[in-house]
Amino acid sequence: MLAYLFWHRPRPGSPVEEYEETLRGFHRSLAHLPPIGLRSSWSFRVAELSWLAAPGPEGSAPAGGYEDWYLLEDYGALGVLNEAAVGRGHRTAHDHAARGLGAGAGGLYSLQEGEEGALRTAPLAVWVARAPGSAEPGLGELLGDGGTPGQTALWRRQLVLGPAPEFCLLAAEVPAGVSPSRLPKGWSARAVAREALAGL
Repeated sequence: MLAYLFWHRPRPGSPVEEYEETLRGFHRSLAHLPPIGLRSSWSFRVAELSWLAAPGPEGSAPAGGYEDWYLLEDYGALGVLNEAAVGRGHRTAHDHAARGLGAGAGGLYSLQEGEEGALRTAPLAVWVARAPGSAEPGLGELLGDGGTPGQTALWRRQLVLGPAPEFCLLAAEVPAGVSPSRLPKGWSARAVAREALAGL
């Protein structure tokens, strides 16, 4: 299973409530007429997007934003979604959301371990970056002990479409496997709170 992720913020001056309603509208449109190969789509408010340029003066703290997940059957479904999002049945909802868009970046991830249901239920996304050129340990080591059933899933980046980290671990709490004492030298992990805004 693949997930296309889109991280974004409204452009400065766009009313947040209006922006969020247009996001809900787009996901409702996808739920009403889902493109072939789309399993589900969700939008989350996230507390931080450190890899997406923050508004304001340089050096300011990373701001939050939104993170959209589109769960796909395969790579073919990605192409179908790309066409369908701006095609008949979805174009109006898509364009309403796009009008308020400021910064944005995308990524493509593959489910490595865990459960699809974690996307909807996990309150945290732990982003794990691997040091360039470092040897890779087994992916299972990143999951740690005691993952809550239905709330733990490890995703790995498939294509470098943007600056986001290589791994995303969805979890109910930060697992031991991503603690500084367990991660290899040069690796880093950052936990980000998430709240569901819309989904199907």
